[in-house]
Amino acid sequence: MAATKKAVSGQLVGAVDQGTSSTRFLVFNPKTAELVSHHQVEIKQELPKEGWVEQDPKEILQSVYECIEKTCEKLGQLNISNIKAIGISNQRETTVVWDKLTGEPLYNAVVWLDLRTQSTVESLSKSIPVNNNFVKTKTGLPLSTYFSAVKLRWLLANVRKVQKAVEEDRALFGTIDSWLIWSLTGGASGGVHCTDVTNASRTMLFNIHSLEWDKELCEFFEVPMKILPSVRSSSEIYGLMKAGALEGVPISGCLGDQSAALVGQLCFQDGQAKNTYGTGCFLLCNTGHKCIFSEHGLLTTVAYKLGRDKPVHYALEGSVAIAGAVVRWLRDNLGIIKTSEEIEKLAKEVGSSYGCYFVPAFSGLYAPYWEPSARGIICGLTQFTNKCHIAFASLEALCFQTREILDAMNRDCGIPLSHLQVDGGMTKNKILMQLQADILYIPVVKPLMPETTALGAAMAAGAAEGVGVWSLEPEDLSAVTMERFEPQINAKESDIRYSTWKKAVMKSMGWVSTQSSENGDPSIFSSLPLGFFIVSSMVMLIGARLSPVRAHSGAVAASSAPGCRALGRQAAHTRQAPRSSEVPGGSARRSPRSGLAMKVEFAPLNIPLARRLQTAAVLQWVLSFLLLGKDSRPRKIRAKHRGAWGSVSPLPDITTSLVSQSRQVTEGICS
Repeated sequence: MAATKKAVSGQLVGAVDQGTSSTRFLVFNPKTAELVSHHQVEIKQELPKEGWVEQDPKEILQSVYECIEKTCEKLGQLNISNIKAIGISNQRETTVVWDKLTGEPLYNAVVWLDLRTQSTVESLSKSIPVNNNFVKTKTGLPLSTYFSAVKLRWLLANVRKVQKAVEEDRALFGTIDSWLIWSLTGGASGGVHCTDVTNASRTMLFNIHSLEWDKELCEFFEVPMKILPSVRSSSEIYGLMKAGALEGVPISGCLGDQSAALVGQLCFQDGQAKNTYGTGCFLLCNTGHKCIFSEHGLLTTVAYKLGRDKPVHYALEGSVAIAGAVVRWLRDNLGIIKTSEEIEKLAKEVGSSYGCYFVPAFSGLYAPYWEPSARGIICGLTQFTNKCHIAFASLEALCFQTREILDAMNRDCGIPLSHLQVDGGMTKNKILMQLQADILYIPVVKPLMPETTALGAAMAAGAAEGVGVWSLEPEDLSAVTMERFEPQINAKESDIRYSTWKKAVMKSMGWVSTQSSENGDPSIFSSLPLGFFIVSSMVMLIGARLSPVRAHSGAVAASSAPGCRALGRQAAHTRQAPRSSEVPGGSARRSPRSGLAMKVEFAPLNIPLARRLQTAAVLQWVLSFLLLGKDSRPRKIRAKHRGAWGSVSPLPDITTSLVSQSRQVTEGICS
């Protein structure tokens, strides 16, 4: 700590790195790109339902303030004054809506991994003409739960607080960068509501050619444009810090985390690529000023725009949903390891998975498959398999997924990569890096300073007009010290292991149906009125079939209804209770408690009470099914581009079962 507080000569630049698993604040020397100090705080994830992933926006904001304060404490007062700018890199696509008057979030942040909008995606897909996929043409993205537009649409359709705030012109939308910049620059007291081109390009509402919000896309997703942030370049002064140890320091850099890593790896030339191992795994290749659309399942996205008057650069991206998240899963869910670092030790003990393969498709499969029905599987298990083999298979899975997207990128670009530049927290794992080189059968190169995501954000901030403490000219960029991993197995063995992995991937697909995932639990009793109708109709059905008979006299109990009083008078003339054989279709049994014999008796046509009960019960069943069907259907989508309403998903399986059961009961009553 004492060493950390020694004065650092010269200017410094800070960077907020807000990821899915943690928040960090790092301070760099712009002359040498050296990391001077940092602090990290882990972020909680909330999983309210299967497939739902949320985070608390206020916790995220508080973690940023905490990391800044702790880092400044480590630096000491002399060095704090040297911090001239702050950059922000962030988890992309994660969606926040908040109240601009109070600064309060109107719902939890819906995380990029969240799957609740799958039924909406399926409905919207049917509304896009096959020969005119205007969504992909304008955004470079496939229609998927991954991106912000469908998450925002869900919030607008399902959260009353959001709906009311939009109606009253109080709502603001943004990805995590927008939420942070608005809050840090004053919040409800004049905060700046903006985003940069890299984050905007991940919303599915942004035209990556015109670099503007697209009216047609907003209408298609039913998103009001008034709640969207202004779009700025990745390197300019957005506003000043309004609170904390760095009050008055400009926030002048903003990049989505993967674009920040591309900048931090100095991938400024066409064809240069990097792979980041974080919560997910993301391979980006700089394609220069041209949009290249993939034919092999990759995304086209904005790489960066480093200044208001600077040209935009594009990239091809292969996205893997689960990378470091699988290590967290082994730690938190299975308890195989106590710390994330232990996985390397376990894998090293065995040196092989011994035929065990792990496909961690917890949120479906992203590139190159885009298959939401997939789920995680572990296959090839034997009695010999233990936790060490599963740990090894987990690391191997990350490498196989990287090979899949690298193969797709090589086919799209036409020129295979000669080596792979890597970064991210997981690159500290030497077993993983060697496995990656073996499975790709090309060298893997990583910088000794792995914090390239934060470095990229700091570079953008320091290079901004009005700050000017970081030069991005090629001759001024510091050389980066690299560590290199060469393949240690032959190509044939690599191909065999990869082909076996592909078999496991095929087995992971088609595991789930997504018909009712958006609306939650489709249980018959999930609605109070629906539960009342079903219970009351069951009571009516029972009442229609059973008539009480006095045990000692045999008289049938009279009802207040005219038909039943007539039946009572008829039974009163009989001195002895009729035997069951004397009542057509009837049978009698004695109740040991009440002394009543319960006689099942179907009403004659001229006594309408039982028939009335039967009819009412059947009508209530029908009404129940209609209510259930209404609750379980997604909101109708106006298919503007086809001139028709989008199709509506069928009733869930539980409704079909109820219809079948009700038919059997009704036939039994009326027979």
